Amino acid sequence: MKAPSPQAVTALLRGWTQGDAEAGDKLLPLVYAELRRRAARHLRRERAGHTLQPTALVHEACLRLMGQKVAWQSRAQFFGLASQMMRRILVDHARGRQAGKRSGGWKRVELEEAVAISEQRDLDLVLVDQALEELAALDARQARLVELRFFGGLTVEETAEVLSISPATVKREWSSARAWLYQRVAGGPDTGRAPP
Repeated sequence: MKAPSPQAVTALLRGWTQGDAEAGDKLLPLVYAELRRRAARHLRRERAGHTLQPTALVHEACLRLMGQKVAWQSRAQFFGLASQMMRRILVDHARGRQAGKRSGGWKRVELEEAVAISEQRDLDLVLVDQALEELAALDARQARLVELRFFGGLTVEETAEVLSISPATVKREWSSARAWLYQRVAGGPDTGRAPP
């Protein structure tokens, strides 16, 4: 079976968010495998024995996406937003788990080498989320770039397309944002400034 064009997927996305059930029925088989792959990627960073499974994470993200009114521009934008939804679901789950335990202990996750924030350091997903919120207050585009690249798994080119910037700018800002996040998450001094 021939893979659909990105334009065909975008047209189905637009129909789906406008309430066209048939477009949604056609869309899901086209994007499901990729959504499940991204969900599994998110869950690999979680603690062993996590109660959410990739299928449940995909379904919850799809339910949240259905409630969004988005003017879809591309397939990459869809996967970026889907990954953002998955991250939010996992952060909400982690916060709920921490509140339920009332132990003050943090859930640990390991960031992938590709991010290069830290190659061997276990990080708390809630702490990373807080750092991303701080980064968003300083530089919203860099925070979105981190979400797309790290959490969304988008390539440099896909990220450039979603953000309407050049691939060179993505590479430069990706490097800057990683350095800022590393310093912030590793407990470095708080400069209160946006990344360079």
